[in-house]
Amino acid sequence: MPAFDLLLADVDVATMVDGRYSVIADAGVGIIDGQIAWVGAMSDLPANDVASRISLPGQWLTPALIDCHTHLVFAGNRSAEFEQRLGGASYEDIARAGGGIMSTVNATREARRDTLIEQTRRRLVILRSEGCGTVEIKSGYGLNVDVECRMLDVARTLGVESGLSVINTFLGAHAVPTEFRNRSDDYVDLVCNEMMPAIAAQNLADAVDAYCEPIAFSPDQVRRVFDCAATLNLPVKLHADQLSDSGGAALAAEFNALSADHVEYTNQPGVEALAAAGTVAVLLPGAFLTLGETQLPPLGALRANGVPVAVATDCNPGTSPVCSIRTAMALASSVFRLTPEECLAGVTCNAARALGLADRGTIEVGKRADLAIWEIGHPQELSYWLGSNELTALYVAGQRL
Repeated sequence: MPAFDLLLADVDVATMVDGRYSVIADAGVGIIDGQIAWVGAMSDLPANDVASRISLPGQWLTPALIDCHTHLVFAGNRSAEFEQRLGGASYEDIARAGGGIMSTVNATREARRDTLIEQTRRRLVILRSEGCGTVEIKSGYGLNVDVECRMLDVARTLGVESGLSVINTFLGAHAVPTEFRNRSDDYVDLVCNEMMPAIAAQNLADAVDAYCEPIAFSPDQVRRVFDCAATLNLPVKLHADQLSDSGGAALAAEFNALSADHVEYTNQPGVEALAAAGTVAVLLPGAFLTLGETQLPPLGALRANGVPVAVATDCNPGTSPVCSIRTAMALASSVFRLTPEECLAGVTCNAARALGLADRGTIEVGKRADLAIWEIGHPQELSYWLGSNELTALYVAGQRL
């Protein structure tokens, strides 16, 4: 075997293979050219050269965390709406009165590119400081060609700057903009005929998302968007069944979507469709908490049918002002009753699957060396502590950030 560029030694490893801790005690991970070349007990360490060795006794090594659903690029905030909801207004009430997503659209349209970069950078740095090596960022607050492209370009720029993997998702079908009020089909025409070709031509998107709800887009409209995505060879995902049983999970499965996100109102046939398609269910407890929802995701059915479950922040200014993957894990445990092991799988191997990334999310030979080192006694602590940060180092593709 060639010499290791780096050996992380004398550390306990939670590999997360098959979604389990799969612990290797007193272990080491050898890295060559940014990939994991060897993992095992130190007693089995091969006798090859090591360019750099770091000993980590008493610490834990996990895959770097992955936030697979965020809306990090935006301007302004919606704290006033938060107060309105505390006073009894529903999300639908606020949206139909011209608030909600459209208030963020207006602020984002008016924001300069450098302003968006500065504000988004702060959020991305927080996620990185908590062990995230990969972050998905959606558009959807431009709702016209120029601003949707600007948002995705900001995300691409910050991915290079930060050293993280930033995965771009085009979410033009997020809401119907004011200028298309009562003409949602015409807006879908714009999404399919102008926005998506422009974004694809500039290689600004890695996937396409849509919001399927009565206050947003119908299943037939989402089908048009997804059909267009297929012609551009872009995988899809869906905001599904968040506020109502709209058949979103089954629709996502129909298109072999990478993920169906929210899924609070998903019914049994929808769960079975996700299982058959291999689509990941992404749970977003920050939005559930912020909106004061009471309909829990069908976790028992998801488990019983073998649907992979991921967890994400859904960081956005309106419904999930949560910019902490660790907080999302803690909420998923306390609110949705996921086990700490399920939560860690939800932000590693299952989150990677939700983004279509087969090269990360577990600690195995051949995987990218995206690794997080923690000063903890056991990985279950990552869903236990609130407001503390036990991360001691983060590696992305073998490079320490």
